[in-house]
Amino acid sequence: MTALTSAGAAVALAAGTLIALGSVPAQAAAGATLPFTSVEAESATTTGTRIGPDVTQGSLASEASGRQAVRITAGQRVEFTVPRTANALNLAYSVPDGQSGTLNVYVNGTRLSRTLAVTSKYSYVDTGWIAGSRTHHFYDNARLLLGQTVQPGDKVAVESTGTQVTVDVADFEQVAAAAGQPAGSVSVTSKGADPSGQGDSTQAFRDAIAAAQGGTVWIPPGDYRITSALSGVQNVTLQGAGSWYSVVHTSRFIDQSSSAGTVRIRDFAVIGEVTERVDSNPDNFVNGSLGPNSSVSGMWIQHLKVGLWLTGNNDNLVVENNRILDTTADGLNLNGNARGVRVRNNFLRNQGDDALAMWSLYAPDTNSSFDNNTITQPNLANGIAVYGGTDLAVRNNLVSDTNALGSGIAISNQKFLDPFSPLAGTITVDGNTLVRTGAINPNWNHPMGALRVDSYDSAVNATVNITNTTITDSPYSAFEFVSGGGQGHAVRGVTVSGATVRNTGTVVVQAEAQGAATFRDVTATQVGAAGVYNCPYPANSGAFTLTDGGGNSGWSSTWSDCSTWPQPGQSNPQPDPNRNLAKGRPATATGSQDVYTPGRAVDGDANSYWESANNAFPQSLTVDLGSPYAVRRLVLKLPPSSAWGARTETVAVLGSTDGSSFSTVVGAQGYRFDPATGNTATVTLPANTNLRHLRLTVTGNTGWPAGQFSEVEAYLTS
Repeated sequence: MTALTSAGAAVALAAGTLIALGSVPAQAAAGATLPFTSVEAESATTTGTRIGPDVTQGSLASEASGRQAVRITAGQRVEFTVPRTANALNLAYSVPDGQSGTLNVYVNGTRLSRTLAVTSKYSYVDTGWIAGSRTHHFYDNARLLLGQTVQPGDKVAVESTGTQVTVDVADFEQVAAAAGQPAGSVSVTSKGADPSGQGDSTQAFRDAIAAAQGGTVWIPPGDYRITSALSGVQNVTLQGAGSWYSVVHTSRFIDQSSSAGTVRIRDFAVIGEVTERVDSNPDNFVNGSLGPNSSVSGMWIQHLKVGLWLTGNNDNLVVENNRILDTTADGLNLNGNARGVRVRNNFLRNQGDDALAMWSLYAPDTNSSFDNNTITQPNLANGIAVYGGTDLAVRNNLVSDTNALGSGIAISNQKFLDPFSPLAGTITVDGNTLVRTGAINPNWNHPMGALRVDSYDSAVNATVNITNTTITDSPYSAFEFVSGGGQGHAVRGVTVSGATVRNTGTVVVQAEAQGAATFRDVTATQVGAAGVYNCPYPANSGAFTLTDGGGNSGWSSTWSDCSTWPQPGQSNPQPDPNRNLAKGRPATATGSQDVYTPGRAVDGDANSYWESANNAFPQSLTVDLGSPYAVRRLVLKLPPSSAWGARTETVAVLGSTDGSSFSTVVGAQGYRFDPATGNTATVTLPANTNLRHLRLTVTGNTGWPAGQFSEVEAYLTS
């Protein structure tokens, strides 16, 4: 490939904050603007034991931020250096299944009177009905107002009082004072709500909503218990004093199929008691519709199945500046019919399914976007997933540390159910940063890339523009193109431009589907195995064509053996001199007859075959061997059955190293195929032959007016 003309930017998570690793492009920074700064436990001082890094599904380290954490037992501690002025601490942690306990908290060596409760109650989730899942969701989050303000450089320590605790990351935040009641608002306490959390405040919330139509329901500081979901919520604002002060305890906050809209929900917390994932239960912060022109902002949403599961009319909904933590399934799912929805500047951690998803079930999601969100540690499925839909955008998001069954970003035609609306129009994926994303899919027994385009149930025919992407420390591949349902549907219309890939474990491009993509200004460094893995599945489904749009560098090599998967850091293997270099490689042709496609000539099955268009000589079959080789011998085959009568095909052999400029290797001559001798013909190539792209041009066939081969085999030995 040609040299890169301009480098992009790289951003990584270090101590929970963003640090620049290279030049900064003229585009918005990836991720949300957050009110807190995170510090990784493994970067802190500790008397405990560091675990990781590890990406193995089911390991405790694999679900941790940065794939590392610190384990402490009784009397051991982790001491953090405070990165900013703060008066509050949120801690991500894990304790063994079935255990609970407390952590002592110290500020500059002085123990606070208050402790931080830790529990496994909301962790260790099993979803046996999801193929490939294992027990997961090991971590949880606990928060504490310190009762004092600490400054940068101060020390805050957490100490185990007996329970083994794995400390992952600490968030330090300066929480503003509680807001006051808006003028003219209706307080839930005026309708009988109990701020102590002892009484049932459900009816009080309902009465306040009814009384405040067109106005504001005020939720004062306190803890409120709601025992059944609210419905009929429309034309009203629900407002709290701040998400650290006004807390609603319920596992089902709003559940309604429709609303007239203009619902504003802001500035309080909803914390549930969901400990398992039951998909038939609406254990969600919002389940259904808020109606048009609604908004959700400044919320702390935790311990629910899903944050927002949105169906029906949510036109022009804005979801911004929220924290969604520890859900057993999605953080937010636009479940069809979303029009003009904007999801932006949110923080999501520890989701049990896709953190953010658009799923075009029943009707397409259209003209909606996920912008500037920070997503970390989805422990099953993807950071961001777009399943179908029209004219959608995923822009300037920061996704890190995905685990099993998922990529950082997935653009997919996986339908799950019908009726489904596949990808259409223009799908914009711009300015995203993916750190340590991608994972092994145990159902496929091979990796999923950091950014995946998947023709799972149908071909991808939309225009997919992937621009200004930074991919850092992917354990496996950077960009993956696959037909995940195994049916060989095509991926087309994809352009990848302006990408920076650093330290990818295996390859930059993992192509497993037929189709095509153009790459422009994609630069890679520290590539683990090879630049490209190009082995479409099924082998006879067709080729995937990578078009070099210029400005690419650092990933020109191709994995040489489609019978093996590259392992992280594994060098490209030297080919076995007795191995058929053409088997399973991408094959194209000038024409094909019916189902007799080019891939059948390289599928390893001598009974299947390629047949060109009839009565239209000359016809050519081209095989991309993946890398230049000193090929010395070809074996051409037709099906061995005696039903195939003897015939002579006139064939010329051409070769190319770049796929564009071909030269004649062996001039046209007749090759005899006879079932009595195996229906094979051998072609000896000159000693100076070096080619990557092998082309056979057929100008005659005495048995049928077309080019025909059941296998084209290429060997290094003569």
